[in-house]
Amino acid sequence: MSINHGARLVVPIDVKKKPREQKLPLHNRWHPEIPPVAEVRAGELFRVEMVDFSGGGITKEFTAEDVKFQDPSIKKPCQQKLPLHNRWHPEIPPVAEVETGVVFRVEMVDWTAGAISDDNSAIDVKTLDLSTVHYLSGPIRVVDADGDPAKPGDLLAVEICNLGPLPGDEWGFTAIFDRENGGGFLTDHFPCATKAIWYFEGIYAYSPHIPGVRFPGLTHPGIVGTAPSMELLNIWNERERKLEETGLHSFKLCEVLHSRPLANLPSTTGCVLGKIEEGSPEWERIAREAARTIPGRENGGNCDIKNLSRGSKVYLPVFVEGANLSTGDMHFSQGDGEVAFCGAIEMSGFLELK
Repeated sequence: MSINHGARLVVPIDVKKKPREQKLPLHNRWHPEIPPVAEVRAGELFRVEMVDFSGGGITKEFTAEDVKFQDPSIKKPCQQKLPLHNRWHPEIPPVAEVETGVVFRVEMVDWTAGAISDDNSAIDVKTLDLSTVHYLSGPIRVVDADGDPAKPGDLLAVEICNLGPLPGDEWGFTAIFDRENGGGFLTDHFPCATKAIWYFEGIYAYSPHIPGVRFPGLTHPGIVGTAPSMELLNIWNERERKLEETGLHSFKLCEVLHSRPLANLPSTTGCVLGKIEEGSPEWERIAREAARTIPGRENGGNCDIKNLSRGSKVYLPVFVEGANLSTGDMHFSQGDGEVAFCGAIEMSGFLELK
């Protein structure tokens, strides 16, 4: 009969694996219904191993970038199995292909790709790098039953069959941006960055930062659009360049609208182009041409239509072969506009489309 004189290992940890890959799964919330992963007896000596608080998100490298951007709830855009993008350009290659009439599922990060944390501090809102938004899933190439791609001049009908938050990530945020980093329509009254975290209970949301409020949301994607042709992209860039050069630089509505840029022209700063390798000559060229995702345009894009929800259908023009459909910026709910600039309840989520 063997006698074990040491502690019995009941929760092992493999330091080379991520939290979700451990033999016994970890958790990062308190709740009475989280099931136990092991059992011990009173009086028994046992051993529990554990990861650091970040789940291994902080590395041994001599840089603080992992601390600056650490969020164990979601992978960075470049770590996704299918790379994301945050610009419009006809040469961003598709990451998937779907057939017309077939229901398919698209998952997406929130518009900041996890830069905003589930906590009580608004420092992440104040310092958010707005050159990187919005992060989109796609492009998705659309073909018919014979394998023939959608063609320029076609009209793409996109039906939203189902949608919601990503399982395991059922929370969102609303923010007022700092006057000097984005601002909002009422920024003269509310100049400092603030944040409210919302937790979802089915169709309802509640926030510990706004006590006594609980309401049913109308979930929808903020952005659905097709890739522009090069001709259309040139029209956008010329139109917005003229606006930047000749347009008014200060608008006031009842003396409460802070000055904001009227257009964000193409920039390599913060640019993410999906499968195109950053730093390559191709990336440099496309990054200097690609349009930002902030305004809605002829391709759809950032329309923020609150009623574009389950059961709705949106019709989008096709400008390139395959349509190259992209989507992102999921909202648990939103009014008729985003008065605070980040006025929706932003979240990661999924769409089931046809």
